[in-house]
Amino acid sequence: MDQRLDFQESRLATTDINGNRIYVHPEDISGKWKTRRTIFYWFLILLYLVLPWIHVNGKQWVLLDLERRKFTIFGHMFYGHDGPLLFFLVLGFVILMAFLTSLWGRVWCGWACPQTVFIDTLYRQIERFIEGKSRQRRDLDRQKMNLTKFFKRVLKWFLFILVSLHIVHSFLGYFVGTRNLFYITLQSPSENWTLFVTMLVMTGIILFDFGWFREQFCIIACPYGRFQSVAMDDNSTIVAYDYNRGEPRREKSIPKSEEGDCINCNHCVKACPTGIDIRNGTQMECIACTMCIDACDNIMTKIKKPTGLIRYTTENELKGIAKPRFQIRNAVYLIIMTFVVFGLVFSLNKRAELKTQFLRTSKTPYQEILLKSGTKEIVNHYRLKVFQAGEQKVPLLVKVDQSLEKDLTKIKITMPYEYIDTKNDHFQTPIFFNFPQEILKDGKRKIKIKFINKTNNQIIQTNEVKLVGPFR
Repeated sequence: MDQRLDFQESRLATTDINGNRIYVHPEDISGKWKTRRTIFYWFLILLYLVLPWIHVNGKQWVLLDLERRKFTIFGHMFYGHDGPLLFFLVLGFVILMAFLTSLWGRVWCGWACPQTVFIDTLYRQIERFIEGKSRQRRDLDRQKMNLTKFFKRVLKWFLFILVSLHIVHSFLGYFVGTRNLFYITLQSPSENWTLFVTMLVMTGIILFDFGWFREQFCIIACPYGRFQSVAMDDNSTIVAYDYNRGEPRREKSIPKSEEGDCINCNHCVKACPTGIDIRNGTQMECIACTMCIDACDNIMTKIKKPTGLIRYTTENELKGIAKPRFQIRNAVYLIIMTFVVFGLVFSLNKRAELKTQFLRTSKTPYQEILLKSGTKEIVNHYRLKVFQAGEQKVPLLVKVDQSLEKDLTKIKITMPYEYIDTKNDHFQTPIFFNFPQEILKDGKRKIKIKFINKTNNQIIQTNEVKLVGPFR
C-alpha cells in the first residue's frame, strides 16, 4: 500500500508514523490543465533565460548592478538613491499578491512560483526519464543499493547539477551582465573569488531545494501558505473537491445505490506533488497545481460520469451560495494598488535627471587675495558634484544667475573645465568663486547657479550657493 494513502490528521501526509519523510513521487498525469500549465511554465523559463541576453542600444535591458548601485529595468535606469521607487515596487507586489490570492487562491504557487515551475518542468522530467514512472521510482527507493540504482542516481544528480548551474548562471547574469559573465567563466576562479563562491553556494541551495527538499519547502518554509489564510475568504477561487456530488464515497459498507460519484480510487492523492488528499478540504499544503483535477477528470471520463468532481470553485459555491460580483475586500486591494501605482508614477516624474551639490572644501570659509590694482578679492572654494541620470548625458555650462541683481556680474567662476562634459553618471570638480567684498551683505550672500545645456542653451536646473567673506 502507498504510505501516502494512510492519512492521519495529527501528521503531515509526507511523513510516516515515526516522523520519517515519505518521498513523494506523483503519478504522471495528462489533461487540459497539465497542458496549459506546461505551456505557461516553458514560457516563463524561456523568459527567464532570454531576458538578460536582450540588449538595446548596446545596454542590457534588465541589469541589476549592485556594486555600482545602478539598476536597468526594461531600459529605464534607476540608482541606489531611488529608494522610494523600490518601496512602491515592493508594496505594489505585496498588494498584487494579496489581490490575486483573494480572487484565485494560490494561483501564484501552482502557475508561476519558480519552485513549482523548475521542479515540474525540469527536475521531475529528468527523474522520470532516468528512473521511470511513479511506481518504478518508488520501487527504486525501496531497493538496496546496487549497480543499477547507483548508476541511475549518479546520472540523475549529475544532470541536476548541470541544470542547477545553468539556472544560477542565468540568475547571476541579471546582476553581473551576461556578456561580462561569459568572459568571467573563461577566466580562472581565482580572479573572481567572490562571484565564484556565490555561484557555488547558490548552486548548492538550488540543488538541495529543487532536487531533494521540494514540497517540504512549500509545506514547512514558505510563508505564502500562511499568508493565504489572511488573503482568502469563502469567495476566493480554489481547487476543491465537490463533496455534495462525491459523497458518500464508494465503500463496501455503502450500498451502490447510495454512493456518490467518488469511487475512492485515490488517483487525486497519487497525482498530488505535496501528497495531500484534496477531499479533506482546503489545506495549507495545496499549491493549486490542478494535477488532482486532471487525475479525477480522467477517471470520471473512464467511468462515464461528468467531469468536474474536483475543479476550480469557491467554498460558497460548494454550499450553494452564488459568488457576488462585487466584494469589498477586492475593491480595497484595487484602491490601494491604484494609490501605489500613482505614487510610483509620481515619483518617476519627480525624479531629477540632474542632481548637483556644492560642498565647501577649504579649511577656512574664504580667502582674501590682493590684486595688482591694489584692491582685494574674496575667494570661496567649493567642490561641485554632478550626477546625471539616464543614458543621454548632456554637456553643462555653469553660470551665475544674474537676472535679479546687476552686481552679481562681478562674480567670476573658475573651474578646470570650460564646461562639464560627463560621460559617467557621477562627476566632481573643484570650483572657485571670485568676487569683490562689496557684493556681500553682513559678510554673506546667497546666489543662484544655473546649469545650462550647452547644446541648446536651455536651463536644466538652478542651485543655491552661499558666499561668505569678512564682516565689515
